[in-house]
Amino acid sequence: MGFSFILPTDRHRRTTSTGKTIQLTTLLETMKVLVATEKPFAKVAVDGIREVIEGAGYELALLEKYTDKQQLLDAVADANALIIRSDIVDAAVLDAAKQLKIVVRAGAGYDNIDLEAATAHNVVAMNTPGQNSNAVAELALGLMVYAVRNLYNGTSGTELKGKKLGIHAFGNVGRNVARIAQGFGMDVYAYDAYCPDEAMKAANVTPVHSAEELYKTCDIVSLHIPATDETKNSINRALVGLMPKGGILVNTARKEVINEDELIALMQERSDLKYMTDIMPASDSKFKTLFEGRYFATPKKMGAQTAEANINAGIAAAKQIVDFFQNGVTKFQVNK
Repeated sequence: MGFSFILPTDRHRRTTSTGKTIQLTTLLETMKVLVATEKPFAKVAVDGIREVIEGAGYELALLEKYTDKQQLLDAVADANALIIRSDIVDAAVLDAAKQLKIVVRAGAGYDNIDLEAATAHNVVAMNTPGQNSNAVAELALGLMVYAVRNLYNGTSGTELKGKKLGIHAFGNVGRNVARIAQGFGMDVYAYDAYCPDEAMKAANVTPVHSAEELYKTCDIVSLHIPATDETKNSINRALVGLMPKGGILVNTARKEVINEDELIALMQERSDLKYMTDIMPASDSKFKTLFEGRYFATPKKMGAQTAEANINAGIAAAKQIVDFFQNGVTKFQVNK
């Protein structure tokens, strides 16, 4: 399905019709951008978003800490653009947003947006890739240190130096993980079916050509794959079971990519394996009970929870909206 939208620049090309010129000018002057965040941006991020949006001549509206979906449905009714974080944008929200042209998820993941529904409503959906990559990467390395030091329980652990690190998906986060890990003196490998070997080699990373090879080779594997039909439940017993003795699995990607039942069964058989994650599993209580000292999950997803990432993603979302309306740029569109 193609997308059609009126750009402010069209105003200058359609001066033959006074009526159309007036209509487009009115649209430009009344453009409304809604920031709807159940978990609000930091104030400095909101200030930055406001500067970008109002600097373009648009109106900025805020819906923060809302507690009921109806509040969101009411707020989007007259919005032309929407910025969200982990908020759900489904068919019901899109039905209510009669004027909506674009929704931007301030962050890399976008599985909280119903892409098919967005396309059906002629709404462009975007993310802001790369804005929180360093924050997620630093957390991944932090979890690795925590794991090799036995969750800081006072016993003797090991070091990351000299360990083989496998990066499963070599995107923005994976590349930052590689950069930081090399500072620890780790040997870095990566598997990504969509990334050419040359890009990995340029980053001093050794490419491997299957997930099985990555897991079999590496002491620690860091997950950075999205949750898709192809990847959901793909991190399973057979794959993780290939890891060498003392293997550590680190997940700062998505909960859905883990086959929890199979991972639990494997860890029961292999007392040497550890699992560190910033996405609490559905079976968190079972993991805690069975694998004390070998499992850790943060209370909530924390990869992008830094002041810097918060600011970067929010301002990037605002700039993408302005660029979309003023220049028709859809570089980071994730629906078609």
